[in-house]
Amino acid sequence: MSTLTPPSPIDEQRARIRSTLADASRLLLCLDFDGTLAPIVEEPDEATPTTANENALATLTSDPAVSTAIISGRALTDVRGRVDGPKMYAGNHGLELARRGSVAVHPVANKRASQVERVCETLETALESVPNYRIENKRLTGTVHVRSVPDDARPFVRRQTHAVVDQVGGDALEVSTGKRIYEIGPSIPWGKGNAVALIAADMPPDTVPIYIGDDVTDESAFRTVESDGIGVRVGGDEPSAASCRIDSPEAVARLLEWLGSVGIDALERGEPELRSISTRSVTDGSLSTATRSS
Repeated sequence: MSTLTPPSPIDEQRARIRSTLADASRLLLCLDFDGTLAPIVEEPDEATPTTANENALATLTSDPAVSTAIISGRALTDVRGRVDGPKMYAGNHGLELARRGSVAVHPVANKRASQVERVCETLETALESVPNYRIENKRLTGTVHVRSVPDDARPFVRRQTHAVVDQVGGDALEVSTGKRIYEIGPSIPWGKGNAVALIAADMPPDTVPIYIGDDVTDESAFRTVESDGIGVRVGGDEPSAASCRIDSPEAVARLLEWLGSVGIDALERGEPELRSISTRSVTDGSLSTATRSS
């Protein structure tokens, strides 16, 4: 296993990105939502993408050489209601995948949803003495938000979360850590990277994938795209599987605008008739429920 290194600033990588796009005829652009298209806010229900990101994403989505997807830790119905335009969405860290007019749900996660619900209900009682905590039941997963919890109370929240998950879920559930959150989900080898891999497998072979995200849960997606494409981490210079970094959702908008002009121009689109055939092959083919494996 290779050692992770800090990703390079995006300005140092633009020539490489342009060269990678020049060797392709299509772009698959996958984006996280919170902290990427939308700034992180105290109240998760108030998160909205910036206007600049909405406009730049709409421009890219309308281009026939671009396929766009949102890959979020939010529930699928939640994230689909917050950003419009892309034809593909993955919710609950890839456990739900919407494409080609249908939704596939990981069957093991579906079976363990009742345990997630019991964990969330139990935690509401276990954490009732903690100020400003918030528990979000997303059916397939749950999130304990501690962004507004006093610093000295967060260790208690962490211990209680792990204790309740162990008590209710046993080996069926696990806890992972994100940016001021604790994620509760099925203990199965599945994440955002798996959803990206399924989407990418549906693309023509000369498609370059780009993934943009800001959290620990995005690392599996970075690993998925970096072999053939580009991973872009939003945030600091912590070691990451992504090769590039930018510092904020505002910088995401500037990158999307660059991709919508310089990046798209670099694509080798081929003859118009052939390009039309390639586009139809991506949007009209049949899709099996690829999330049947456990």
